[in-house]
Amino acid sequence: MSSFSPFSKEELLPQAEMLEVKKKKGELFIGLPKETYLGEKRVCLTPDAVTALTANGHRIVVETGAGEQANYTDKEYSEAGAKISYDIEEAFKCNIVLKVAPPTEKEIECMNPQAILISSLQLKTQNKKYFENLAKKRITAVAFDYIKDEHNTYPIVKSLSEIAGTASVLIAAELMSGSNKGNGLLLGNIGGVPPSSVVIFGAGTVGEFAARTALGLGARVKVFDNSITKLRKLQHCLNAPIYTSTVQPKSVAKALMRCDVAIGAIRGKNRSPICATESMIEQMKEGAIIVDVSIDRGGCFETSNITTHSTPTFVKHGVVHYCVPNIPARYARTASVSISNIFTPYLLDIAEEGGFENAARFDKSLRNGMYFYHGILTNRTVADWFDIPFRDINLLIL
Repeated sequence: MSSFSPFSKEELLPQAEMLEVKKKKGELFIGLPKETYLGEKRVCLTPDAVTALTANGHRIVVETGAGEQANYTDKEYSEAGAKISYDIEEAFKCNIVLKVAPPTEKEIECMNPQAILISSLQLKTQNKKYFENLAKKRITAVAFDYIKDEHNTYPIVKSLSEIAGTASVLIAAELMSGSNKGNGLLLGNIGGVPPSSVVIFGAGTVGEFAARTALGLGARVKVFDNSITKLRKLQHCLNAPIYTSTVQPKSVAKALMRCDVAIGAIRGKNRSPICATESMIEQMKEGAIIVDVSIDRGGCFETSNITTHSTPTFVKHGVVHYCVPNIPARYARTASVSISNIFTPYLLDIAEEGGFENAARFDKSLRNGMYFYHGILTNRTVADWFDIPFRDINLLIL
């Protein structure tokens, strides 16, 4: 009687061992165009990063003058192994285009179909036509401000927030001097002189680094935020006994009346909540300073209006307002190094995985940042904002 076997005779014979085929390392062709957006001085890759990439066999085209405003010369990029291009379109003709600000309509036209764009998205400044142009060219676009890493943080946003938080206090210290129409106060703690008082709205990354810098200079710091968890975490991070409170009108009014500097660093889902009303600002000291870091989301002081790097301040009710939306661009070199240090490992990983498609398949953080995949919108926020149909990226990349 023959016993039944689920395997065929061939299957029971010894089989040849199948070894995993090693992924072929991809060569990247990266374009670094010059930023044309007003006030944008940062660059995505420093010459050091270019050295690291070219040493791994990647080709990089840098438009002449791309690093100028961050104090990087064409010579430095050339010595790092990049090709310096005097043709505006050449950097946009590369397979991967790296930019800080999103490209203009004209710049999208210069790009090759099926190219990969890595830049910020700046959703609030975009219109529907921008996304239609990307779709027409079947571009795969990644917003670096949407890239979320394995620790559930946005690395580039966090890094730029650290710069903005530290810078907000340094800017306030400059504005307080008599030569800048301030009260002639020093933001610090000198023996026998009462320390300056700083009020900060927001206990996130910007608020934390603003508080850290102000404390380091010897100021008295008060932080307001409606999240007790954030306030508790802030106290733990700073390891210093600082005044923390939820945003209550009476406490806020009293703190603003006595402070020398007020910093706005609260971000809402769509718009930053207004924490200080006009009547509160009217009661502030003559020559006090407001630095509204949240101005790109509407600002958290009722009197705030957007200013530029060329004309950064205005005075209202005797209070000096600094409301520039892109503070890190003021410190272009530091911001460029910070962005570049985050980009370089990503680019090397993309090459190691055999190209962008493979890397996106295995790297969840890249998929988080992707808002276009071969001309198909894959970001729900953009879809809802502009009423454009979208597809789930996880269903497109298998």
